[in-house]
Amino acid sequence: MTSKVMLKAKGKNPKKPAADEDAGAVAAVSSFVKEWGTWTAKKAKVITHYGFIPLVIILGMNSEPKPSLSQLLSPV
Repeated sequence: MTSKVMLKAKGKNPKKPAADEDAGAVAAVSSFVKEWGTWTAKKAKVITHYGFIPLVIILGMNSEPKPSLSQLLSPV
């Protein structure tokens, strides 16, 4: 037979009740930071996706020598 490894400690909980309130507050802040980070990453992805080509065109039109828009967009 194989023995199972128990990850939970048996017995009384050594933490104090005040520590549980602090842990709940920390978990709430951690959750907020994760959600905010995800939201920010999604928005940055959309901005990068739709803003890269216009950025290249604007930078290309402001360079020397100044090309026309057709020269800037042609593959040759």
